Amino acid sequence: MSILAATSNVALPEGYWGDLGENIGAIALYAVVGVVLMLIGFYAIDFTTPGKLSELVRTGKPNAVIVTASGMLSMALIIVVAILTSFGDLTAGLIGSLVFGLVGIVAQVLGVRLLEWIARFDVGDTIEAETFAPVSVVVAAVHLALGGVVAVAIS
Repeated sequence: MSILAATSNVALPEGYWGDLGENIGAIALYAVVGVVLMLIGFYAIDFTTPGKLSELVRTGKPNAVIVTASGMLSMALIIVVAILTSFGDLTAGLIGSLVFGLVGIVAQVLGVRLLEWIARFDVGDTIEAETFAPVSVVVAAVHLALGGVVAVAIS
């Protein structure tokens, strides 16, 4: 009798499995949107930066690694905030995340390039250097700072 009483107290609410399935589906869809935006963000950084970033990273150029990693972190921050501020409806949330993410990526890339141009950083020589260049940390900080600014603007 006590076993039966214990099992009846842990009954799941009605619709639990359906809600669980919907939430898993939403996670999968937002993950796809996030991955697509991260790929677009990477190629946006690669396209707007002198040199082939993926090749420079693969060959272990320290400054290329620093600039690329900070760019990806800033893109991820933008995407996370775009998803967090998405609408309550799944379809509207996915569309909003995609649109805000794309606008954020464009704003972030243009902002970083503008600051590099104003400060007269030679990013091409910096990321191709064999040894650490302190300016790569400044470029990384600009990436992260603008990613934060864009992320807050989205929210």
